[in-house]
Amino acid sequence: MSDNRSLQRGLKNRHIQLIAIGGAIGVGLFLGSGKSIHFAGPSIMLVYLITGIMLFFMMRALGELLLYRPTTGSFTDFAETFIGPWAGFITGWTYWFCWIVTGIAEITAIGLYVKFWFPDLPQWIPALICVLVLFAINMATVKAFGEMEFWFAIIKVVTIVALIVIGLILVFTGYKSHGTHATFSNLWSHGGIFPNGVSGFLLAFQMVVFAYVGIELVGVTAGEAENPEVTLPKAINNIPIRILIFYIGALLVIMSIYPWNGVDPNSSPFVKVFSLIGIPAAAGIINFVVLTSAASSCNSGIFSTSRMLYTLANEGKAPKKLKELNDQSVPAPALITSTLVLLIGVLLNYWLPDQVFTLVTSISTICFIWVWGVILIAHLRFRKLKPEEAEKISFKMPFAPVSNWIVLAFFVFILVVLGLADDTQVALFVTPVWFILLAIAYGITKRKQKGAL
Repeated sequence: MSDNRSLQRGLKNRHIQLIAIGGAIGVGLFLGSGKSIHFAGPSIMLVYLITGIMLFFMMRALGELLLYRPTTGSFTDFAETFIGPWAGFITGWTYWFCWIVTGIAEITAIGLYVKFWFPDLPQWIPALICVLVLFAINMATVKAFGEMEFWFAIIKVVTIVALIVIGLILVFTGYKSHGTHATFSNLWSHGGIFPNGVSGFLLAFQMVVFAYVGIELVGVTAGEAENPEVTLPKAINNIPIRILIFYIGALLVIMSIYPWNGVDPNSSPFVKVFSLIGIPAAAGIINFVVLTSAASSCNSGIFSTSRMLYTLANEGKAPKKLKELNDQSVPAPALITSTLVLLIGVLLNYWLPDQVFTLVTSISTICFIWVWGVILIAHLRFRKLKPEEAEKISFKMPFAPVSNWIVLAFFVFILVVLGLADDTQVALFVTPVWFILLAIAYGITKRKQKGAL
């Protein structure tokens, strides 16, 4: 492996666009929407809208930084340049940790989904198969990763569009069955928009924020995009339209067909809608879609963690070996390292098959909030330290710097909400341990670097 190789710009416009869509549509919508509807009722649409607006502003800040310098593993680069070396170190390793934890959650989900067809199969077996298959795809070329994400995203998009079209037909024809009357009035005639009051509305934010995890993945792909000046602004600007169609559109249709209090919090409302029109294999179809959605998220995790390790190694924050590339310009040592750590998830599925899921997703949410917050602070510093360069960029974050502070305040609000629910409180106590370990590791690394001079 040669040191003069570099990552190839093998991701085309259609890859970037679909990675952006796939990053914004997760298992949280297909499976978790039943639980979030149960908490918030019709106001869940407002929760998705508010969170979506906040994260769109965060993405615009990232977009402005990426057009200033389109690099792979951009978060650590911007954190180091505009906040300080400690921020680059902690953010890079935290983003790596985010996706490892998310990957463990997703392979756990895959193990559970496969049980639908093979109830006696231990869930660690499909988890292991998934990791090995995705590892092989990512080892091939960056284009292979792009193609995989493209088709995973197509499956998700087609399913949601089908749900919306079928749902609207049921509503406009006044469909009635088993006490169900499909009508838009279901949205307000069962206790109003906020049937569970302010508390139900607030508790839904935690699940919705996790549903948006991965929206920033466009930033990791920047260094391997063929034409970042064109593809990145387009992908980021399309995010609000996708949120309106895929999240709010789907939820509006679901709650128009069934009153919010008729949705089972423990099952996917998508299954119910497809079953209504007489598709006997509805549960199997949705299970397949959710399975591919989890595999897509895990695929993104393997890709992004390998690129982040590659970037950290190039910056002297990880072992030098991790910055080597293979003949296909893939950071193979970094990819192998991330995959080996991800295999811990397979062991957890063997030892603790019924636990870990809520804890790891809550920890992941807190760590992603750190990364998103750093993007906003780095953007504020960029505007202050590089005013001339910032002026040249046409793709600017709207209403900055006021919008930066509003979104940062929103992230603090989410952390407070995490402390309100019993099942997510634990993550608030566990996650600081990760940051303490990183602070110690940064101190050791800095001492070594000084000793080497």
